[in-house]
Amino acid sequence: MSKKTNYSYIGIAFILLVFGIMFVPKIIDRVSKDDITRDESRSVDVSNSPIEEKNKDKNKSSLSYLEINGEPKKVPAFKFTNQYGETISNNDYLGKVYVVEFFFTTCPTICPIMNRNLVEVQNEFKDFENFGVASFSITPEIDTPEVLRAYAEKYGISNPNWNLMTGDESEIYKLANQGFNLYTAKDDSVEGGFEHSGNFALIDKEGYIRSRKDNFGNPLIFYNGLIPEAVGVDEDGITQEISILKEDIAKLLNE
Repeated sequence: MSKKTNYSYIGIAFILLVFGIMFVPKIIDRVSKDDITRDESRSVDVSNSPIEEKNKDKNKSSLSYLEINGEPKKVPAFKFTNQYGETISNNDYLGKVYVVEFFFTTCPTICPIMNRNLVEVQNEFKDFENFGVASFSITPEIDTPEVLRAYAEKYGISNPNWNLMTGDESEIYKLANQGFNLYTAKDDSVEGGFEHSGNFALIDKEGYIRSRKDNFGNPLIFYNGLIPEAVGVDEDGITQEISILKEDIAKLLNE
């Protein structure tokens, strides 16, 4: 072999050595930082990619979940009797968007207002088979299925998914105060003998309590059911929330 050939091999080896010193550490560094992506003929696992995660929730609205200890609050199990004598449970509402209220048929104050407002909401979504209402009586000893059926007829309740329910009193009060955080109590000092929330809770198709956020980013949790939409603002300066309830029902129906 000639000296010239030897010099050529030595020169090539020197170039490769310099290349290795300069670039191999950089390549290793980029690989360690995941800057280099292998896009070979094999399939690529994107199960945890941001795009797929976004697509999973692409139909989710901006409505918040009520969270307790960092976990979204789900409607607790319940089972009561409706105005037709049928047994209704929380499972009957799965796959439906529904509004929850606590009331009693002999209520002389806020219940008539609440239920007239709910009938207006019912009529707004009359073409949606997956919309409903769950009304729980806080005077179950008075509100028998027959009484509840007459009440439904009086107020024009026609949605087949609107159940007016009666049952064990202690279970209903527990459901109101602990299950939905909608205050309910007996109070002989108030008109009608009972004190209860005039708010509505909104439940999504999976059974979670949902609402929009306030200006500070906190969930509103409930919707004021005491001011008719047509009134707008009451004498105390409080704005009606039936409009936003309707808007949010529509959002959940589209999820």
